This record gives sequence, structure tokens and C-alpha cells, in this order.
Amino acid sequence: MPRFNPSAVGLAILTCLLQSGAAVDTAMAADDLVPAQWEYTAPLIEPEDRDSERSHAQKDPTVVFHDGLWHVFMTVKLQGRSAIEHCSFARWEDANRSDRTILSISDSDYYCAPQVFYFTPHRKWYLIYQMGVPGQKKMWVACSTTDDITDPQSWTQARPILDGGPDDPREVGGLDYWIICDDERAYLFFTSLDGRMWRMWTPISEFPNGFDHCQVALKDRIFEASHTYRLEGQDRYLTIIEQNGRRYFKAYVADRLDGPWTPIADSAKRPFASWHNIRPAAGVDRWTDNVSHGELIRAGSDERLVVDPDNLQFVFQGMLERDKSKRGYGAYSWRIGMLRPISSDAAAPE
Repeated sequence: MPRFNPSAVGLAILTCLLQSGAAVDTAMAADDLVPAQWEYTAPLIEPEDRDSERSHAQKDPTVVFHDGLWHVFMTVKLQGRSAIEHCSFARWEDANRSDRTILSISDSDYYCAPQVFYFTPHRKWYLIYQMGVPGQKKMWVACSTTDDITDPQSWTQARPILDGGPDDPREVGGLDYWIICDDERAYLFFTSLDGRMWRMWTPISEFPNGFDHCQVALKDRIFEASHTYRLEGQDRYLTIIEQNGRRYFKAYVADRLDGPWTPIADSAKRPFASWHNIRPAAGVDRWTDNVSHGELIRAGSDERLVVDPDNLQFVFQGMLERDKSKRGYGAYSWRIGMLRPISSDAAAPE
């Protein structure tokens, strides 16, 4: 019979307690990423009333702050086509009055769902977006670049990162393409409409070329607009993904970009952001119960896509569910607003 070793038993118990505590700490840290409640602003960017190229929806915002100005690139729904529009401003309250420019980067009638970031190795701004090409089964994953983000006319013409041709490694077409980099690789994430988030990568030195290793990163009840960020001060990443129907966002975390994703808010009743945990700010009329394709405000503008978990702000497209009635998706009148977390002791607006 083996001898009883109280020291070994004590060590085992201590180890178990420490592991249990670590698991609790991890869960608590995950919970801290999900605001119990958000409040939303009035619409900040709406379709512009203009003589030509009239828009009926502003969608898919991507946002950076550079040299004292906010820059927003977004999908604009025009008569018979979808394009990318830019505006810039110093204060969010001036966003809707700022000048708009439709980017002349393609002759296609469908280029949209942009992502903007500064790619430090090239010392250039990159715009990543999806683009339809006649005769191609899969959309282009397209990019344009500029040295001057303040000049919307300076972006280069669209060129493909992946072109949908016979050597395109995507197993599915996918949509809503998103780039994020660590120290060694540039990762391309996207979703397919069967509940999968996909992952590809290329060495930093080869970006924007060389994407392969197409693999499923996550399978769940998810839809589109997967956006991935590095959490400032942590060796962890956050992905938020939109769910279909009345639109809302789920959230997942991972320790590395090529690793597994763990859900931390994955239902409408326990969401990252849904009609269950949003409300209008004081003095704001109720204008949305959908939280759709949006972008977290970043702590910087480069390819690492860092966000401050203690200062989350979420720029999103919204509208009321009742206003979708008897309309096709392309006719929805999306507007862009911002969500900010509510402190636990904040009173509800009257």
C-alpha cells in the first residue's frame, strides 16, 4: 500500500484551488468585456439629401482617428449600386454635416464593407473591402492604398488580394473581410452564411499577398461582420460577430489569432450588444433596436487593431425592426450611431 503523503495531498488541493481560481478569474475578466448595458446616441451619420448620387442608407462604418480628425469610411447605398463613402470631422456632433466623398476606386457597381488601417511596414493606409466582379463566383477581396488619408481622391484603384479565380484558396466565397496582424502574420477573417468564421494568413513580409491556410476558426450560430481586435494590455483577442434576424452582436475571446475562440456573450439575452442591453441616451428618441455591422473605436490606427477594454465605444448601423416590414434588405434605411457603456449606477433617462 502506498504511504500517505500529507504534503503531496496539500499540494494537490492547493493546485486545484489555484486552477479553479484561475478559471474564475478568466470568466470574470471575460464578463468585464461585455457591458451590462449600453446607451446609444442620436444618429450621427444619415443618408445625405443631395442632387445627385442620392443615398438611402449609410452602413458598415470603419473608423480611425488621425491628426485630430475622425475618418469614417462606410458603405453608401445608391440607386442601383453600393459604393464606399468617406467623411472626416473633429467632433462627432459635426459628423452629419461633414463633406462626403464617394471613393472613385472601381468601376464596379458593388464595392463595400470597408476596413481601414495604417500598415506600418509599408507606411501606407490600407482600405480592405469586398467587390463584385461580373463572371466571378466569389467576390474580390480588394484593397486600395494611400499615403494621405485626408485626401479621399488619393486612394489607388482596386486590386485583388484574392480574386475568386481557380487558384483562390477560399473554400467558400465569404463576406465582410477583416485584416488583423500580430508580430509575424497578417490574418484575414471572414464569415460564410452557414455559421462559420474562416481564417487565412500570410507572413507580414508578404502582405497583402500570399493568403492561404483557409480553415474554420469558429462554428456557431453566427452570420456576418466578424471584427477582431487585440485587447490593450492583455495577450488576448476579442471577436464580435453579428447574428441575423433582428440584428445583434455576439462576442468571443482567444489567446492567439490562430487559436480557438471561446464564447463570452453568445445569445440575444446575453449579448455583446442587442435590444436587450441598449437604450437611448438622455434626450435621444428611440430610433433603433437593431445593432448591426459596426466597428469598435480603436486605441490606435495601425494593423494590430488594439482596443482599450476599459473604454469601449461601438460605432454601428441601426434602425427599428418595424421599419423593415415589407422591404427587401437593399431598401433598409440604415443610419450610423454610437454605443457607449452605461456605468452600473447611472440612472435611466426619463
